[in-house]
Amino acid sequence: MATNPKYYIVEASALPSVFLKVAEAKRLLSTGEAATVNEATQKTDISRSAFYKYRDCVLPFQNMMTGRIITFQLLLQDEKGMLSNILNIFSELKANIITINSIVPTNGCAIVTISAETMELTVPVEELLRRIRVTGGVIKAEILAG
Repeated sequence: MATNPKYYIVEASALPSVFLKVAEAKRLLSTGEAATVNEATQKTDISRSAFYKYRDCVLPFQNMMTGRIITFQLLLQDEKGMLSNILNIFSELKANIITINSIVPTNGCAIVTISAETMELTVPVEELLRRIRVTGGVIKAEILAG
């Protein structure tokens, strides 16, 4: 009897180092920095058996989010052009906006929820979120669902 797999999102610092090394070995292979599994495992200091044991079970968060609809919740200062600046970031990075919801601003702040499809995203989701967070007038930005 086959069981359905369960998935968890875990902060990288809480993982055993072998999982992080497997993820790094997979990255080396996908970017061409390592031509073979043997080379990738040597560079990351893990055995090939450990790599093969965990390779299908370890997936960086940004890879899981590729091609999915992700919902972002933003707390923005109520300033002219603020939402336009955020939407430009989505556009530049090729995130396809599906919905935008905003609550009437109170106390100089607005809560905005944006759902975007990430199939053609040109950077990892974490980079999109980072770019939003460093934009002037953004108080808080997080992934709500995805």
